[in-house]
Amino acid sequence: MNDEKMEEKNLEPVKFESQEYEEELENSNSEGKKIREEKESIPGIAYVFGSYNNTIVHITDLAGNTISRISGGMVTKHSRLKANPTTAMFVAKRAAGAAKEVGINALYIRTRGKTNSPGMGPGAHAAVKTLGKEGMRILGVLDTTRIPRGGPKKKGGKRGRRV
Repeated sequence: MNDEKMEEKNLEPVKFESQEYEEELENSNSEGKKIREEKESIPGIAYVFGSYNNTIVHITDLAGNTISRISGGMVTKHSRLKANPTTAMFVAKRAAGAAKEVGINALYIRTRGKTNSPGMGPGAHAAVKTLGKEGMRILGVLDTTRIPRGGPKKKGGKRGRRV
C-alpha cells in the first residue's frame, strides 16, 4: 500500500546509512570486505639532538648508514637562532625530504639533550612534530639523554675544600 502512494506522488524510498553501507560492501568485492592498498613502510632512525645552542637531526637506515644530517647552522646564519623552534622545523623538513628521496617513510625517533642539562633544548620537540607532519610515520619516540652516574672524584681532598 505504501508503494502505491509513493508511485502516485513520484517519491523515492528513503535509504538509511546502514542500507547505503551494505550496498557499498556488496559492490566492493565478493567477500564483503573493502580492499585497501597499503604502502610498504621502510623504517629508519631519526636522532634528534636538541641543546640550548643548536638542533641537529640525523636520519639513518636501520643498519646505521647516514642518509641525511642537518643542523641549525646549515639553515640560519644567526648563531643565536640555531636552537629556535622555527629553525628546528626547517631542519626537520630538509632531513625528512632527503629521507623520502631514498624511500624511507617511517621513523623510530631517538631524542637527546645535553648531558647534565635540565632538559632538551627548545628545538627538539618542534623537530619531532615536524617529522610527523612531513608524512613520516612515527613508530616510537625514545629519550636517550646521557645521565652521569658518579663520575670522577671531585677536587678538594678527603675533607673537601676549606674556604
